[in-house]
Amino acid sequence: MPFWRAGCSFMLFEFFLALFIMAVGLSVSGAATHLYQGVYGQVAYLRYDGKNFLGSVGHLIMSFVCGPFIMMQMGFQQQENGAVSLPNMLLGSLIAFGWSFISGLLFLGIYFAIIG
Repeated sequence: MPFWRAGCSFMLFEFFLALFIMAVGLSVSGAATHLYQGVYGQVAYLRYDGKNFLGSVGHLIMSFVCGPFIMMQMGFQQQENGAVSLPNMLLGSLIAFGWSFISGLLFLGIYFAIIG
């Protein structure tokens, strides 16, 4: 009997697999964001500008990899009165978790392709 049939349904297994993929994507995104900010000494933004073509491509790749974590930070920004806007928080979280699922699939695919 497969391990996912012992006590839980297959849909529950797929749900936890999707959560794991999102967790991997958000974790790699957060680590990459902090690494970028530590190495280059500037805040990571979603951008595609650069001094030349390679700089633009580098910023575009950084924006894709660090995007979920940046969206989470943008969603939890405080307003003038110090409160966090619920629609901004929900929209930022929805975009960030969807984006982290896509990037998590990419990172796990690369990982499993390397280790075979």
